[in-house]
Amino acid sequence: MAAAPTMSTWAVVVAGGTGTRYGGLKQLASLGDRRVIEWSIDSLRPVCAGMVVVVPPGYTSEVDPTGLDAVVEGGATRSDSVRVGLDAVAATCTHVLVHDAARPLATTSVAQRVVDALADGEVAAVPVVPVTDSLRTVDGNPVDRSAYLAVQTPQGFDVDVLRRAHRSAEVATDDATLVDRLGHRVAHVEGEPVNLKITEPHDLRIAETLLAEIKPRQESRVMELESLRIGHGFDVHPFADDGDRPLVLGGVTFAGEVGLAGHSDADVIAHACTDALLGAAGLGDIGTLFPDTESSLAGADSVAMLVGAVGTLVASGWRPLNVDCTVVLDRPKIAPHRDRMERILSGAVGAPVTIKGKRTEGMTELAGGIRCFALALVART
Repeated sequence: MAAAPTMSTWAVVVAGGTGTRYGGLKQLASLGDRRVIEWSIDSLRPVCAGMVVVVPPGYTSEVDPTGLDAVVEGGATRSDSVRVGLDAVAATCTHVLVHDAARPLATTSVAQRVVDALADGEVAAVPVVPVTDSLRTVDGNPVDRSAYLAVQTPQGFDVDVLRRAHRSAEVATDDATLVDRLGHRVAHVEGEPVNLKITEPHDLRIAETLLAEIKPRQESRVMELESLRIGHGFDVHPFADDGDRPLVLGGVTFAGEVGLAGHSDADVIAHACTDALLGAAGLGDIGTLFPDTESSLAGADSVAMLVGAVGTLVASGWRPLNVDCTVVLDRPKIAPHRDRMERILSGAVGAPVTIKGKRTEGMTELAGGIRCFALALVART
């Protein structure tokens, strides 16, 4: 689900700690091909309209300001640093994500889940994961771990609610605790087990190991998506004045029906499929391969033309994955012939082709012929 149009979500990335337990500024440590803080910033960029980064006093020059709206110096505590960050967000900000820079493996997906919860009307939302370790109290009593969840960041809030929560000047380990103290519900969204917080030096080594496993999978997924293309096709033909001209749709001849006017057999479904496939691969349109000025194509079989277009597609390094068509017509009814049309076209394309029929609903300007829209998905071979 996308955020509501009235939402303006900003991020406050908290990197103001001095890293006492770590032994230095862990947020500036190298992790893979960038620094810890840069991973944390980059994960939030796709879901936020603005970005504020809070750093220790004297370290604003250590953060590249490119793409950031503000880099500000933090306070003595984490809560102090969040308050400084809130002061730097735009007046138009309606919601804010607060994220610990020391959680570099948080993904955009978990941030989007938090934003979606806010878009659904929650005033606060946090990612959580089940506790996997056995628990005991400090005096040695066992604890039922199923009753507990571990809370992560980024945490999301209605910005006015979070500001009210911070007016108390109280200190808490996270912002959800302050909001909870006001009596507001804090919603839970699915967190991620790999979203660990770097506290000790060995945590960075664990993050490096996890990153070495995660990054190749992410890059592979990006490459997979980049190998896909979508094409859109459209064709329209009016009904012919020649009562003897056959009607051909999806390779099927409809006996007793008035045909469509056109240079070939005027099969609008096959034509739309052809344009969608060629468009997806950037190979022009049906008129490029089969011009209507070519006399040899008069009355041509459009399914045969579709087969030729698929051959061009394959020769160019692409393969069809599927085509989906919507045909707009009042007559004839295509439902009795849908299965046969889909079989013919799927055979021509070498991939599934689906067909849906829609009526003109009395719009007379649409009733003088037949239209077809098609969407095709192709993949690089």
